[in-house]
Amino acid sequence: MKILIAEDYGPLRLSISEALRESGFVVEHTADGAEAGWLLNEHDFAVAVLDINLPKRTGLSLLQEIREKDLDMAVLLITARDAIDDRVTGLDMGADDYLVKPFALEEAMARVRALIRRRFGKRTNLIRIGDLEIDTGGKRVSRCGKEIELTAKEYSLLELLAMRSGQVVSRGDVWEQLYDFSFERGNSNVVDVFISNLRKKLDAKGEPSVIQTRRGQGYVLREAR
Repeated sequence: MKILIAEDYGPLRLSISEALRESGFVVEHTADGAEAGWLLNEHDFAVAVLDINLPKRTGLSLLQEIREKDLDMAVLLITARDAIDDRVTGLDMGADDYLVKPFALEEAMARVRALIRRRFGKRTNLIRIGDLEIDTGGKRVSRCGKEIELTAKEYSLLELLAMRSGQVVSRGDVWEQLYDFSFERGNSNVVDVFISNLRKKLDAKGEPSVIQTRRGQGYVLREAR
């Protein structure tokens, strides 16, 4: 999943970004509200984490644009402890949640995960698709009770498909959510390779795959039949 962090205090911005990356998220970050606005229009973010008091353009202004354009992303506002009016205004404008400075990284991570679950209609960390189980909190995967070891990128791909289980996820969506802005898309078959590797790890030999290819459309994760 791709996350935007817009926070002008460098140490905080970098620490949140690094913690999210270590958990398998793709992160774009900026200290500038104007640049954040550009990034929001260039990428499909699952969550935007916006400091209200950004230079050049405020977090509330960015939130207003997100809601006016009906962009499909959750918004987590970062506010100062005494900025109650800003928090109320942000929630009334359509923010999904807020964090009050100072806060622990663990809390920020938990709130981001909760917003992603809410966006995709998942109530808990555990996603079950037939005999396949994905624990999005612990980043663990098992099938028929047997744990499956995945690389960070393989897990991120599986989680993306699982969040949208039963729906077609296009190759473009996979690129957008799993690779950052600096990665050259080109005509690479990287996505196909990852799908193939993931199938080999998830599926028993000779059994139907839980990941189905829809020619010309993308991929669907569903119970094997």
